[in-house]
Amino acid sequence: SFPTRRSSDLTFNRVLGIDEDDFLRATSGTIKLGIEFKDWYRQGHRYMHAFGALGRPLGMTHFHHVWRRANALGLDGDWEQYVYNTVAARALRYDRPGPRRRTPLEPLTHAFHFDAGLYAAYLRRYSTARGVVRTEGKIRRTILNAFNGHVEAVEMEDGTRIEGDLFLDCSGFRGLLIEQALGTGFEDWSHWLPCDRAWAVPCANGGAFTPYTRSTAHPAGWQWRIPLQHRIGNGHVFASRYMGEEQARDILLSNLDGEPQAEPRLLRFTAGRRKKMWNRNVIAIGLASGFLEPLESTSIHLVQSAVSRLLMALPNDGIDAVEVDDFNAKAQAEYERIRDFIILHYKATERDDSPFWRDCRAMDIPDELARRCRVFASHGRVARVFDELFLDVSWIQVFLGQGVIPRSWHPLADQLSETELKDFLGEVKDMIAREMAVLPSHADFIARLGTS
Repeated sequence: SFPTRRSSDLTFNRVLGIDEDDFLRATSGTIKLGIEFKDWYRQGHRYMHAFGALGRPLGMTHFHHVWRRANALGLDGDWEQYVYNTVAARALRYDRPGPRRRTPLEPLTHAFHFDAGLYAAYLRRYSTARGVVRTEGKIRRTILNAFNGHVEAVEMEDGTRIEGDLFLDCSGFRGLLIEQALGTGFEDWSHWLPCDRAWAVPCANGGAFTPYTRSTAHPAGWQWRIPLQHRIGNGHVFASRYMGEEQARDILLSNLDGEPQAEPRLLRFTAGRRKKMWNRNVIAIGLASGFLEPLESTSIHLVQSAVSRLLMALPNDGIDAVEVDDFNAKAQAEYERIRDFIILHYKATERDDSPFWRDCRAMDIPDELARRCRVFASHGRVARVFDELFLDVSWIQVFLGQGVIPRSWHPLADQLSETELKDFLGEVKDMIAREMAVLPSHADFIARLGTS
């Protein structure tokens, strides 16, 4: 068995020594067991990309091969009932694994929902308490070294000059240093990911207090729903070639759980990445490095991943071109594999009810993604390369959820008789049921945290 993805926010906090309960209180956070995709494969259909294991392995055979054989025999059609994370999420339940677990199932795997502004403030307090010096102000101009073209200093509006050997550009879409000063260039991916606008608005809590994000497909994009302790975050990501801004705004406002708590805010973006994340002595982090729509909640991961990669390559005697090239190669690969995972949601669909979805179905896709689709559709194998964010079971769940059912399965799954196959599947369901019988509600778990 294997995890669905690397929960980078959880890992990042642990490396910093941040207490999880304190973090959840400070950021109005909740638990995230996965992402529900509604109306993506076809209207009226839903599935969960859960952050936990799919079933349990049978020896060296991954569970989905066993399920696929049972499915071919007409024994079982619902793979989601074997995902502990999904069953718990649908039942609105969560708890940390206790010392006396009742089954050999993998425990629930979680990430977080949290208020990004509160998280930023939390990390600011955490950093300054440990000696980080913060200088407030606006940058008036960037000063380049006349000999090597490196950024030598930034000059603030009040005339303060801040020099440095290495600069991190966290200036968002503007790319103040990486692009405006160094002219690094941008690789546009909008031919694969045409959504280029998003309306965002918080609303009052209402409906189920879900331990999962919901993504609902609309005629020219999709809507997110993220439940926090104090509100629900909502947004409508859409392609302006297919839908006007006011129509997109109306769709968002007509699909809220509660009263909006602010005026909707419009964001404009282009999917893609900088041609180099590290150029000369500038490293772009976050939106300055590129943008991928938040369909699989990867934006903060990309920030934390870049920070971790920088720490591994931190120069101690000047900037080494070898380290720079390695950093850029790894960053490029990470962006491209996440890009491909997002494209899969759009490409593998039966929807043909709007020009947007018809064009998504018909579009050419990157060669590497096309190869992965062919391999999985053939025998259910995930042709993943090493060290990606999304591991095998993430790809498996999205493939299955988007209707890509393998034609065959691994021959080791044929070693069970039909009776043994039924017993094995029943055993997995019984294990999940035993865990569910004692699992508290997500609301009760959050209530136990108290308030900050």
